Amino acid sequence: MTAFKDLAPRPFKGLTARRPFKDLTLRRTVPTAVAASALALTLTAPQEAAAVQAAGSYARPITAPYYVSARYGVPGDWAAGHHPGVDFAVPTGTRVRSVGYGTVVLARRSGDYGKAVTVRMRDGHYVVYGHLSRIAVRKGRHVRPGTRLGSSGSTGRSSGPHLHFEVRDARGYGNDVNPMRYLARRGVHMR
Repeated sequence: MTAFKDLAPRPFKGLTARRPFKDLTLRRTVPTAVAASALALTLTAPQEAAAVQAAGSYARPITAPYYVSARYGVPGDWAAGHHPGVDFAVPTGTRVRSVGYGTVVLARRSGDYGKAVTVRMRDGHYVVYGHLSRIAVRKGRHVRPGTRLGSSGSTGRSSGPHLHFEVRDARGYGNDVNPMRYLARRGVHMR
């Protein structure tokens, strides 16, 4: 994955709600040779299962190649005054998975988040997966690390296909914590 990230252009620098990008697909943003090698990095089902077990009780929300198109805490037009999550820019349809054990408390359209899923984790935090193109779970479902929640997209207030990944101390908006630190403290490192 590091090779893909280093070779690919970085068109998302300075992305905000006011400066959207037109389109994000591997075909349009990455040269063909790089795109082909990036797609080879996608894990097979047995490899994904091994990756989930290796991380213990937490996993990555996406396993496909991605860019961080908006970092946590960037000042902007959001109601919180800053970006309350992290955006992983991936093509529409990329599998989105639960990062840990929990219960789905929301699985529907949710304002600016578009199609979204919120999971109440065993540790009491709430994890929001926003701008999905498809939702694959229902409210009340118990999930585990790696459970497919849906597919990435660009629904709601979005400037292109990505997964908005947000972690909160409490369910309401404005209770956000740094999602990258949350994952790192649980043994899952994303760059």
